[in-house]
Amino acid sequence: MKKDIHPDNYREVIFVDNTSGEEFLLWSTVETEEKGIYDGKEYPLHRIEISSASHPFYTGVKTTIDTAGRVEKFKARQKAAKGQS
Repeated sequence: MKKDIHPDNYREVIFVDNTSGEEFLLWSTVETEEKGIYDGKEYPLHRIEISSASHPFYTGVKTTIDTAGRVEKFKARQKAAKGQS
């Protein structure tokens, strides 16, 4: 690797998939205050909503991930729109 081309905060970070709970140890510059343990060593930890461990393209399993009630809001709008017609 070339020297002096990476930012100062380029380090190993644990990425945790909130949907599947899978953990990945990758090099990143992501800013995070949270810490986690991976293979007995402490690293910065960053949580993500979707990764290859939970994405339908990679898993072949169709799931609905609704972190902010989006599906319910959409269904309510759809129902209201049908009632107005």
